[in-house]
Amino acid sequence: MFKDKEAPLVSVVIPCYNHAEYVQECIKSVIEQDYENIELIIIDDGSKDESVSKIQELVPECEKRFRRFEFRARSNKGLCETLNEAIAWCEGEYYSSIASDDIMRPYKTREQVEHLEANSSFVGVFGAVEVLYKNGCKKEIVRKSNSYHFNDIFLHNHNLPAPTSMLRLEKVKEVNGYRGGFIIEDWIMWLDLTRSGGILSYLGRVFVTYRRHDGNLSGQLDKMCVGRLQIVDLFKGYGSYKKAKAAVYLVQAVDVQTIDKIKSVPFAVKSVVNNIGVVFTLRFLSYLVKMFLPRSG
Repeated sequence: MFKDKEAPLVSVVIPCYNHAEYVQECIKSVIEQDYENIELIIIDDGSKDESVSKIQELVPECEKRFRRFEFRARSNKGLCETLNEAIAWCEGEYYSSIASDDIMRPYKTREQVEHLEANSSFVGVFGAVEVLYKNGCKKEIVRKSNSYHFNDIFLHNHNLPAPTSMLRLEKVKEVNGYRGGFIIEDWIMWLDLTRSGGILSYLGRVFVTYRRHDGNLSGQLDKMCVGRLQIVDLFKGYGSYKKAKAAVYLVQAVDVQTIDKIKSVPFAVKSVVNNIGVVFTLRFLSYLVKMFLPRSG
């Protein structure tokens, strides 16, 4: 695809915190990308385990493989500040961050660059994930390819797995990177990127193996709900504010339902109170049906 010009430089960022057991596998998955023009920055955010020494073992290989390479280890500042520090260093046309316990598929960078090069209206592209559970079981979660505007994302009518993202770095810098003080730094970034008409794309192709364990934020349901409401409340002046708040409560109800059906009910009620129209959505109807089905397993 890039015969007549140099392939665009892609900036890959790995923020690391206490992932000594997994970080080498993550780094090696970036080394093994079948796309050559990559720069890599790894920042260890004050790990208390052996993460730094594990990373240092791969420094010579990284310096040989990547167009530019940087490794920094310093005291803990938090994920948001770590990502923004990395973005300030990046010089690529495209930006992709990956958690230090996740694994890229070898074709991820190449296929996402090709997609963005062919679709200039998209500010970013995402894809499907393979979930790796603590017990070793794996499950691919693949949806139909789609694209999403601001309102789709605001109302939770989107499918954008954060570990699979690739964004136009210029656009990320235009919105000043990640906003500090938010629990869900990815979602507010996507809203900032699409607020002025940008579009985010999803491809029905597995790009990343996402490791699901007790430390994953997505497993902390109460914290996720607080984080979603924190962001929705920034947009109280929007006409779809009440619908967005209802969507947050319904998402929480659906998530909690998988653990405790009774405890999910108050969230479903709050959803309806904020927007009666939610009862006619497929997500709400699915929630109701599952309330009367026996729990599997």
